[in-house]
Order: sequence, then structure tokens, then C-alpha cells
Amino acid sequence: MAEETSKNVVGGNGVTIATGTFGDPLAPPVLLIMGAMASMMWWPDEFCRKLAASGRYVIRYDNRDTGLSTKYAPGNPPYSMEDMAGDAVAVLDAYGIASAHLVGMSLGGMIAQILALSAPERVSSLTLVSTTPMGLELELPPISTDYMEHVAAAESVDWSDRTQVIDFMTKDARMVASTAHPHDANRIRAFIERDHDRSGGLLSATNHFMLQGGDTVKGKLKSLEAPLLVIHGTTDPIFSVEHGMAIAEVVAGSEYLPIAGGGHELHRADWGIIIPAIVRHTD
Repeated sequence: MAEETSKNVVGGNGVTIATGTFGDPLAPPVLLIMGAMASMMWWPDEFCRKLAASGRYVIRYDNRDTGLSTKYAPGNPPYSMEDMAGDAVAVLDAYGIASAHLVGMSLGGMIAQILALSAPERVSSLTLVSTTPMGLELELPPISTDYMEHVAAAESVDWSDRTQVIDFMTKDARMVASTAHPHDANRIRAFIERDHDRSGGLLSATNHFMLQGGDTVKGKLKSLEAPLLVIHGTTDPIFSVEHGMAIAEVVAGSEYLPIAGGGHELHRADWGIIIPAIVRHTD
């Protein structure tokens, strides 16, 4: 079973990005980009090992303000989504990879779109999971009312208080969970505790709520060069299934894979669908 190898990468303006790899460095490289407030640990170890065992060199990393990467004072992030796309390039450069298969989830999918459209020569293929189209003015369903009420409650959370943060994030995981599979609240809470403690808290990660970016790729999604796979849960409360469908409709020749009852998560019961699809797409 592939074990993770870790190292830090220095990107633009001295930003330190913590990374981890699984598998054979000579295998086709797959770069995993996670979403808002989520460290690379939200790409579960077992998920990464299974993908690596399928013949891929898997690289994951902590976005800025998460995990062990550079963090900033909360409230006014001095960077954009374009800068975060630059972090992905820095990771590829550090591993000597000219072009990789990108897999981006949620905010990570938005960052991956920016990279694929601004530096197409660095992207062999693109897989977008539970995300929304970038740079297009489309009328798509908003975030669900229940989840918006949950987000509003975040303003009353003391993000420096471990118990409050873990309580809120555990509830968040429940709200975005699959409707087709059981939700293991105890396992999720234990994971969130580990992620919180590894990161030294999630206060800086709240900067992701205020991120700007995407203007550099306005109107460009239709001209995407990389082969595209869109994976989207049919009951996602953040980006409804229409968001994933819209991406697939805009990009000619793309593949669209709905996950029945899927939420805004990588539920392990769906890995048997998701991982083979990524392997096929990156073959």
C-alpha cells in the first residue's frame, strides 16, 4: 500500500505550500486541489492510496490558510484565486512536472478552471467535482436556504475556540452529506478534530469566505482545451446539480457523471464510482 511522502514547496512571494504524494513518481501525475477552508486531508488517505494503486502519481497539498501552509491574519486575504492557481503551478514545478491531470473540488474546482484556462500547457486533463462554472454569467440555482442559514450562523462562531469550531464544522459536514448513504457523525467529528489540530485552528481559513478572483478567465470556459470530466452530486446543497450540468454543457466533448444522492462531499461509498472514472479520464 502506497505511503505518503511529504515536503514543503515555496511558491510566489515566499508562500510555503505543504504537499504530500502517493505512488510512483513515474506514473501519470494527478494533482488534487481541495475546496474552501479544507486542508489536503479532506482528500482522504485511503482515497489517495486507491487512486495511486490504479497507476497514478497522486499529489495533494494544503491551500493557503489551511493545514501546514502559509497563513494570514483573518479578515482581508492578500491573495486571490489566481494566486492560488499559481500555488498549484509552484507545486508542479517543485516536483518537476510539466503537465498534470487536475482534480479540483468546490473552490478547488474553481482554482483548477483558472489554471486550465490561463496555463493550458500545464494541464493534461481536468476533473471538476462539486463546483461551479467560472467566468460565465449564468442564472444558476443559489445555495439552498437551509445551508445559507447555516452559513449565516458562522458569524457567531468564535473561530479561535476549538469546541465551537469543531461543533460548527461537524454540523457543516452533516448538512452537505450524501442523502443516499449513512452519515457517520462520530467518524467525521474525529476527523475534523485531527484536521483542526494539525492546522493549529481554522481561524485563518475563514479568509476563504472573502476570496475574489475569476475575472482573468471571464468568458473563456467555452474554449477549454483540456479534456473535461464533471462529477456532481444530485443533492449538493451548495452548488446544485445544475452547476455541474452547466459546465458540461458549455464545454464541448466533456463527460458528465452524476452521483445519485451525492452531496458536497467525497462519500467513501461513492469512491467505487469516482475513482475508476478519474482513472479512465486520466488514462
